[in-house]
Amino acid sequence: MARLAVAAGWNVVLSNSRGPETLGEFVAELGEHARAATPAEAAEAADLVVVAVPLHAYDRLPREALAGRTVIDTLNYYPQRDGQIAELDSRELTSSELVQRHLAGARVVKALNSIVAKQLSSLARPVGAPDRSALPIAGDDAAAKEQAAELLDALGYDAVDTGNLADSWRSEPGTPLYCAPYLGEGPTGLTPQEFQQWCFETPGVPAPAQRIKELTDAAVRGRGPVGGSL
Repeated sequence: MARLAVAAGWNVVLSNSRGPETLGEFVAELGEHARAATPAEAAEAADLVVVAVPLHAYDRLPREALAGRTVIDTLNYYPQRDGQIAELDSRELTSSELVQRHLAGARVVKALNSIVAKQLSSLARPVGAPDRSALPIAGDDAAAKEQAAELLDALGYDAVDTGNLADSWRSEPGTPLYCAPYLGEGPTGLTPQEFQQWCFETPGVPAPAQRIKELTDAAVRGRGPVGGSL
């Protein structure tokens, strides 16, 4: 995402849990439009913040620094990795509502959670391209969703509004919107590890806005376990 944003002329501030000094090589690769900072510094510097951490780390996001910001939530619930979260297992909250509860002063938008990094890069297309793909977004704040749609547009994607944060389950793991539209038909006979590797390497197939809208409308929230499986 950082590479696409810089290519579109956006300024990017990167952070991680290990410290800005560990991002020096990548920042140098991205060029003059990128720099590294601590999470709090990145939050304070940005007009739009993208959080991409394991869900179990959501409560370590800098709440005060993110107050007043639009926050793009890419987090997905995988109980094997994140541990069981009662509010999610009971469907009392979606994972994005959980993030919004922690970031009470921010405007959370669910986006960029339903596509693998490889396809995010390879399927990006300019405005008007006949094979341009779309990505779902969900949020409670209309202005924040507009910001998210502007970001997706800059990255090379249309946006499909799938509702508010309570509706964000429509793009969570296990739903028709989650990764599958961009992967296309996978090879058969692979082990789970081989299939995962294929997902990380295949350039994918375009998924236009109409297809994403159709899958959104067809989504049904089942009664089985919540979250993805590793």
